[in-house]
Amino acid sequence: MNPADPKTLDREALDGDLLAWIGEARWQHDDDRFGALALRLFAHQFECCAPYARFARGRGLTPESVEDWREIPAVPTGGFKELALRGFPRARTIKTFRTSGTSGQKAGELHLDTLALYEASLLSSLATLLLPGHLAGSDASASIRIRVLAPSAAEAPHSSLSHMFEVLLERFGSPASGFDVLGGQLQSEALLGHLEAAETDGEPVLLCGTAFAFVHLLEDLEARGRALRCPTGSSIMDTGGFKGRSREMPREELYAALTRRLGVPASHIVNQYGMTELGSQFYDSVRVDPGGPRRKLGPPWARVRFLDPESDREVRPGEAGMVVIHDLANTGSVSAIQTADLGRAILDPGGAPIGFEILGRHPGAEARGCSIAADEMLTSPA
Repeated sequence: MNPADPKTLDREALDGDLLAWIGEARWQHDDDRFGALALRLFAHQFECCAPYARFARGRGLTPESVEDWREIPAVPTGGFKELALRGFPRARTIKTFRTSGTSGQKAGELHLDTLALYEASLLSSLATLLLPGHLAGSDASASIRIRVLAPSAAEAPHSSLSHMFEVLLERFGSPASGFDVLGGQLQSEALLGHLEAAETDGEPVLLCGTAFAFVHLLEDLEARGRALRCPTGSSIMDTGGFKGRSREMPREELYAALTRRLGVPASHIVNQYGMTELGSQFYDSVRVDPGGPRRKLGPPWARVRFLDPESDREVRPGEAGMVVIHDLANTGSVSAIQTADLGRAILDPGGAPIGFEILGRHPGAEARGCSIAADEMLTSPA
């Protein structure tokens, strides 16, 4: 790494400006600031990531022709399965996160040469949207009992979710915090012991994990004929789908069961929307706007758009479209990503977007994304 290299200096300046934004005491949604940083980042990634430059040129887009951040070409998530979309030499990689996918499928990968932006972004979002009052700049002694229904980062070193939970525990977890999935198995008996201790102590607990793991916990509680009453102020963060051992469980049914078996009201159950390919995540609004509609909110250094699957044009506000995310925290990879999900903006009474919701997967979107990557990025070696 040559500190005098203009590419290195440009990246350091970008990272510094973004870290300064993330580190501000309160979120500021500044469209001008976002647009300027997004265009600078596109120019940097175009220059430093050859497969992405080929992808952009194939659409007739270059840093000279793109004048608005909405014009920045978004790479389908399938592209992360075909190529190492990194904007730095392979030798500088310090962390690689991999998608879980299904058996036999090639995993997508996000390569990082620093964790500074990634961790700053996730801590700010966790503090603001999941743990209001526990802002990252607050008293370092502030802590909460956190139990995680997922493996630790030591057990799942390539899981971005496990890494996120490790960072969460390190920053906000009390000594009674820990992981309750070992060897791929939910340690139900031990977890119930921790929850009973919290109930006895009257200490609020934050339960985090995949929706799948919570379904397992509920099925185990049902089999045991048990129910707990987590202390007032307890909350749950779930992520992923809602499929159990033998059936699909709608979100409303899952949340009602969590309230019934654990005593945590739906107003304190927060769903996270994120993916391995991103540097930032989105959370339900219920902790910061309990009186408003449940919708996804994200940090000001990320933007969400919705495109018509056929024309790739932006749909009208409130209409369903393919979810495209522009995430400035992804400086070392590609900041604009087209997901395989359908979503729509949630509007206020005046018709202005105030968040969004995910409607589900778009049939065939993942295969289409891999095809696009193969056709437009594999012209020459990465």
